Amino acid sequence: MSQTTGTVKTQAVSIRDTIDAPIAALSSRIGGSKSKEVERFIKFAIVGSIGAVIDAGTLFILQATVLPPTLRDPDMNVAVAQTVAFVAAILSNFTWNRLWTYPDSRSRSVRHQMALFVLISVIGWVGRTIWITFAHQPLGEYLMPAVLPLIHLLRPGYVASATAAAKLGTMTAWLVGVAVVMVWNFIANRLWTYNDIE
Repeated sequence: MSQTTGTVKTQAVSIRDTIDAPIAALSSRIGGSKSKEVERFIKFAIVGSIGAVIDAGTLFILQATVLPPTLRDPDMNVAVAQTVAFVAAILSNFTWNRLWTYPDSRSRSVRHQMALFVLISVIGWVGRTIWITFAHQPLGEYLMPAVLPLIHLLRPGYVASATAAAKLGTMTAWLVGVAVVMVWNFIANRLWTYNDIE
């Protein structure tokens, strides 16, 4: 697929792989007249899941090494760690969504789409950061007593510290934040970043 923009002719680059056929079949089965939009949502969710693994892995590694929770309120280590993780996920998600989820969206330059994608992501990041920064400690304190018996199955005699509870709370708040931000990102990006496709 090629497209002429002004005097520059661009070639759309898309990635097709073995997972596209089952996604298209499932989408047409459950999506009816909206099957293309369902296909895009499934691909967006797959890309988002990969981004979530990058996000969670980066956050976990940072908290285990250079940015452990400080137990202060607000905890800036938690805010910085989750921000670095979020940026790593955004870079991955933008690249794969442009190439795989929305390969036919090329009427805008990559810079323009990236700027919109980042703006939408930053709005989600602000909400997520506020949520995680203030909810992680209460969540950790609430959940640790419920999780402790499971931990004792693997590590008898384990004594949970306030830092361990804060890490548990961070990951729990992160999970809730990811779910909410994924819905926001899909709707907002479909309406603004990739609104040049049918």
